[in-house]
Amino acid sequence: MSKDTPMDHESAARISAAADRDPSSPTATSGFDERAQAAADRNEDEDEDE
Repeated sequence: MSKDTPMDHESAARISAAADRDPSSPTATSGFDERAQAAADRNEDEDEDE
């Protein structure tokens, strides 16, 4: 996923699942899974506004 591809809920769910599988991973400990979910929520809101 590049900067040109907005985060979606499917991708955020994969990231969250990976963090859940390995709670000591960098993804889980950095909070990236939560930021990915927040970005997907923001992107969904923007899509609804259009």
